[in-house]
Amino acid sequence: MGRTTVWRARRIRTFDPARPKATHVAVRDGRVLGVGTLDDLAGWGPYELDERFADHVLLPGLVEGHSHLMAGSMWQHVYCGLYDAQDPDGRAVPGARSLLAVIDALRARACSAAGSAAVMGWGLDPIHFGPQRVTRAELDAVSTERPVGVLHGSGHILYANSAALQRAGWLRRGIDHPGIPLGTDGLPSGELKGPEAMMPLLSTFGIDRAFLGGNEPGIRAFGRLAVRAGVTTATDLGATLTDDELAVVRRLTAEDDFPVRLVSALRTFGLRPADAIARAVALRELGNERLRLGAVKIVADGSIQGFSARLRWPGYFNGAPNGLWYVAPETVAEMLRHALRSGVQVHVHTNGDQAVDMVLDAMEGALREVPAPDHRFMLQHCQLADAAQFRRLAALGMGANLFINHVYYWGEAHRATTVGPDRAERMNACRTARASGVPLAIHSDAPITPMQPLFSAWCAVNRLTAAGRVLGAPERIDVDDALHAVTLGAARTLKLDHEIGSIECGKRADFCVLADDPFDVAPERLKDVPVWGTVLGGRPFAAG
Repeated sequence: MGRTTVWRARRIRTFDPARPKATHVAVRDGRVLGVGTLDDLAGWGPYELDERFADHVLLPGLVEGHSHLMAGSMWQHVYCGLYDAQDPDGRAVPGARSLLAVIDALRARACSAAGSAAVMGWGLDPIHFGPQRVTRAELDAVSTERPVGVLHGSGHILYANSAALQRAGWLRRGIDHPGIPLGTDGLPSGELKGPEAMMPLLSTFGIDRAFLGGNEPGIRAFGRLAVRAGVTTATDLGATLTDDELAVVRRLTAEDDFPVRLVSALRTFGLRPADAIARAVALRELGNERLRLGAVKIVADGSIQGFSARLRWPGYFNGAPNGLWYVAPETVAEMLRHALRSGVQVHVHTNGDQAVDMVLDAMEGALREVPAPDHRFMLQHCQLADAAQFRRLAALGMGANLFINHVYYWGEAHRATTVGPDRAERMNACRTARASGVPLAIHSDAPITPMQPLFSAWCAVNRLTAAGRVLGAPERIDVDDALHAVTLGAARTLKLDHEIGSIECGKRADFCVLADDPFDVAPERLKDVPVWGTVLGGRPFAAG
């Protein structure tokens, strides 16, 4: 039997309805032994009292239900996002307020890069700069000698200069692919949409599979980001999980000082359904306490702000053509059937409402063939789902993890350009999802937006755009529901609510340590509550 530590806090918010508040929590062998007053816990025998959090507030460790390990790795390249950000070490990084500023930042990196090394940026979304597009001509202004590329803020588009296209053998006429638009000269414009178009060039910029999923410095940086955000469980939702990548992730997560539990879902792109599910089943036994494996991720369509998501009639507000199917609908249906037979959980990326319909139809047919209780298949992002679709989700036993951060980061663009005012008002409809009985989580999709669950909760409570507009007031939820969506609600979507998501006897001793009680601050200040750090399995990790 291990040593017992009793942690004292100003207040503990347990998210356990049997005892929602307490002042002390007893921890033994990395698990919660009991919660209550010091007198309540004394009966467990000798203990060591730890009072370092006597002036702090403990919540269950926050759960980031949709993120990617590349949130750490991308900081090895040039940040080109519009908004100011913080790197994994907490350093302030200014945003690029214009395309010219992006070009200047890339040019500065090119000047310091050795030889003909490629230069890569990330986070750019030209939708913030009006009708201006990014083509190879803009990036040729950085360099005509070395490959230059920028990953779109959605992660679904890559912009490349002429040298990069030349290196890939694509600077030629005659290319006919929906993800490779052509310029007036008949050559690729430099905009590459979707994985088929992007992947041949990504390795040119060092953004290969190992970088995205098994890069040791990036994984360690991801852990630092999690601690700074109060996150104790995070996902790598769409990992390739090759043997080499898996070896690195297993080794790092097995270290005592690795600060976050990681849930990695196998990305199915390029795999036959039967093979993908067989691989997921084989992975189940290869995890550890801080690495959970065995789920899969399907990416059905692209991004709304990149105009590659699949939308129902009447389509895009600005008249852009409909987006791309990343996976054929019949392949999705086959994947769902194989997964149900093998008991493998499936997460499906569906940004557009047409993609939601496609998956719901496929799921309905799959469940007729393979009835399965408590499958917890999830729609990820699910941004344009309406009330009828949420009712179908509930009827099929599916859940939704909504990309609520879009309201702030892209709300104005959605209203003016992508879907128009009426549909923008109901995007990421948290209240409708709750009212329909749909299991709900909210997320950041880091690195697409910063991993900050308190910010995501703030978005769900306030629904403010970056311009200060309330977008969809009827879809706001209260603080309790918003924090549930980044703790116990998110844990349920990962089939881990029996282990994490609340502070109660038998669960992992995972805590988020805050300077203030988020229930006591004004709702508009929810995102500003300072995070001291985390406790993972009874071991504290400071953000500073």
